[in-house]
Amino acid sequence: MIRASDRLILGFVTILALVAATRLDHRPAGWWVIAACLVTAGLVWLLAHNSQTLGPVGHALRELYPIILVVALYGALDLINGIGLISVHDRLVQGWEGSLFGGQPSQDWWRQHPSAFWSTLLHGAYLSYYFIVPFPILYCASRRDWRAVRRVVTWTVTAFIVCYLCFLFFPVAGPYYEFPRPSPGFLDNVMARWVYRILDSGSSYGAAFPSSHVGASIVATAAAWRGSRALGLILAPLTALLTISVVYCQMHYAVDALAGIVLAATIAAAYLWGEGRDRVGMARERVTGTQTSAHAKLEGLAE
Repeated sequence: MIRASDRLILGFVTILALVAATRLDHRPAGWWVIAACLVTAGLVWLLAHNSQTLGPVGHALRELYPIILVVALYGALDLINGIGLISVHDRLVQGWEGSLFGGQPSQDWWRQHPSAFWSTLLHGAYLSYYFIVPFPILYCASRRDWRAVRRVVTWTVTAFIVCYLCFLFFPVAGPYYEFPRPSPGFLDNVMARWVYRILDSGSSYGAAFPSSHVGASIVATAAAWRGSRALGLILAPLTALLTISVVYCQMHYAVDALAGIVLAATIAAAYLWGEGRDRVGMARERVTGTQTSAHAKLEGLAE
């Protein structure tokens, strides 16, 4: 059975393959992206139609594969975009930043308030992204709460895919690329070193607006909250610190973070509305079924 997450993945790889095809003249590596998209589409079809024959492992893979694939596809963005090969919109976003905040918070904040403590804490909060997104999925899976797993996966995959589409069609490099790095003293802590080591080895150019770190983390936290208030309470402060960290640590423009917040709120509201509508529909069906059964019993008594 094709689910919402399957449609999201299939729709995205179709668009990604088409974009890669249009950029082959200056990005020959796009052929690898197209090949990856075809393989991904085949995997989606196989898992959607054959997971029941694979036993417990197949069932778990059926639930988890969308988030695995969408995270893996992040690297494809750099093969299509790439430094110097696309026009980025940083000047426009910096203009929005100046209009809203009277400056460039991602550059001004740490300069005006340098702090070894806050640098260490907030670079650590930035790293917590790699905990916030997968942990609720793994936690719910460990409890065999597949409905909660499906919720977190679907919401989070939606956030990633919307962000990825923005990166493809409205690429923004972000302050990590556009501004000089913060002073060595500001970065002289283990958390900052880990952050830059990760970004230097796996960052995609043009993937700043909106902040997928912020959007995916908020959505994952909101979906986790729906399944477990305790889990939501654990993730919420980490997500709040992460949202601050992306600006203070000069990884994103403040506008990127705001866009991530708006995106996450929109996705959560849309899915909550859909869940509410489904509950109302199921309640109506139960009432209708009860009334039909009662009517049938009355007719039987009358006979």
